Amino acid sequence: MSQMFQKVTFTQNHSGTDLVISAIHREGEKAPLLFLHGFGSTKEDYADFVQLHALQGHSFLAIDAPGCGETYCSDLSKLSIPFLAETALRVADAAGFDRFHLVGHSMGGLTALVLAHKQPDRILSFVDIKGNLAPEDCFLSRQILDYPDADDERFFDDFIERTHSSPTFSSALYAATLRSKVRVEAVRPIFESMVDFSDNWDLLPKFLDLPMPKMFMFGEQYATLSYLPVLRANRVRLAEIPHCGHFPMYSNPPAMWDEIADFVATV
Repeated sequence: MSQMFQKVTFTQNHSGTDLVISAIHREGEKAPLLFLHGFGSTKEDYADFVQLHALQGHSFLAIDAPGCGETYCSDLSKLSIPFLAETALRVADAAGFDRFHLVGHSMGGLTALVLAHKQPDRILSFVDIKGNLAPEDCFLSRQILDYPDADDERFFDDFIERTHSSPTFSSALYAATLRSKVRVEAVRPIFESMVDFSDNWDLLPKFLDLPMPKMFMFGEQYATLSYLPVLRANRVRLAEIPHCGHFPMYSNPPAMWDEIADFVATV
């Protein structure tokens, strides 16, 4: 029987904002892994980590980002990618993670990139699961500009409807749970920050300049991303997940976990 995780919380205050971070955690004698989920998802995206024989013995921590899941945030207007990165870094400190493997999906991938850029010496490896590296990656977050609406509730309702009807793998499944996984007040500040970073922060060079081993994971429906040849030329490991769009943890979790486990084992 696999060693199961425990639910834990971490209390923080930064930028004048009170936080109670909800997380799942497992102790282990091997190098820890920190997991950051995407927008509208939760820590439970990664709970099956504990089922994997190949990763037994590794310490594990996955957190609910502020605005998502069971995490409490006293002021959702403060949310931004740097805020999320600082939150994750403080949780890593509180958990006693000196050096760790870092895994982030979508919004979590962008958050992880900011974290890794800030403290690269602490990151043993970085698995970026379709995190933003260029303006073309803002197909979800850019809707805050493409479909402007001063009413946040109405924007979120329409966003969910558009996402539900998307032709990509698992989009309807993802959309069906958005209301229960993210606070409506968190949508605008997170999306605006994601667009700003994707358009103005030169993400791809920053990703390539990171010194740790890196893997970029993407679904087969995104195999035409313009920067994939650049990643390949710079010896970033590419993991194309079959039968998958933006959400490997929903569309093809066995392939996702196999790639992560194999990559961590090589570091």
